[in-house]
Amino acid sequence: MSARVIQLEGVEKAYRFFRLADVHLSLEAGQVMGLVGANGAGKSTMIRLLMGMLTADRGEIRVLGHAMPAEQALAKRHIGFVAEDMGLYGQATLGWHMQLVRGLRDSWDQGYAEHLLRHFNLHTDQPVRGLSHGERVKALLLLALAPRPRLLLLDEPTTGLDPVARHEVLAELMDVVRDERRAILFSSHHTQDVEQISDVITFLDRGRIVESRDKESFLDGWRRVSLDLPPGVGVPALPGAVAVSTSGRAAVVTTREYSRAVEEACAHAGATIRDVQRLTLEEIFVATVTSQREEQQR
Repeated sequence: MSARVIQLEGVEKAYRFFRLADVHLSLEAGQVMGLVGANGAGKSTMIRLLMGMLTADRGEIRVLGHAMPAEQALAKRHIGFVAEDMGLYGQATLGWHMQLVRGLRDSWDQGYAEHLLRHFNLHTDQPVRGLSHGERVKALLLLALAPRPRLLLLDEPTTGLDPVARHEVLAELMDVVRDERRAILFSSHHTQDVEQISDVITFLDRGRIVESRDKESFLDGWRRVSLDLPPGVGVPALPGAVAVSTSGRAAVVTTREYSRAVEEACAHAGATIRDVQRLTLEEIFVATVTSQREEQQR
């Protein structure tokens, strides 16, 4: 049975102009969770709470079985953390950083570190100040991965990377979770990256979780249904409909619960299904957030 590596129960953290509210979330070993949200949605706040860098105002946080932040020293022995704004010593080389982390982490795997050097086309004698943005991100990822942590917490790791660097980083992350004892929480506003490597997806908007479930149910359930409406026939009420647009005798319904029941509802109403399209994860995110905000305003 999979072990729960992350558990948040009723977690809240308030600032003057922002509040992370009533977060309930869990992640099992062997899973990759994509945390999707616009800038300012609360992704970094959540990850810093998991790292023990912030203390929640309310609720309970456990990481690898340890209460956070009280037991963060025990948890961090098995966590790899990468954030876009993390600093390195500019005057030192990558090799110096590798020796530093190797001395701190008993689980450092030198053979794996050398593999990552080759895969990312990095060199131990490179001064950090001379690294490009992409090389710096890959260096941070090497330092986080080489100790083979049980949990990776990655805060916007692919932001600003060129397509080749993004491919290299994502390929290495997908290789990590072939080990079912390990897990990744990966935050991003790039839905393509999240869709590529995640098997669980969580949408975060304005400090609240608006949806969290496995990727396949997201992608399989959402459809854009184009309809032809005979004279006198209105748009049928379809299961899970979140948006409707009409133009003359044509209508487009976006539903989150596409099934045979949708087809039966259209046939019963006298509407003809002209086309059914899958939505991308980005379209699903926008539709979910928009629908949630509209409900809150009613």
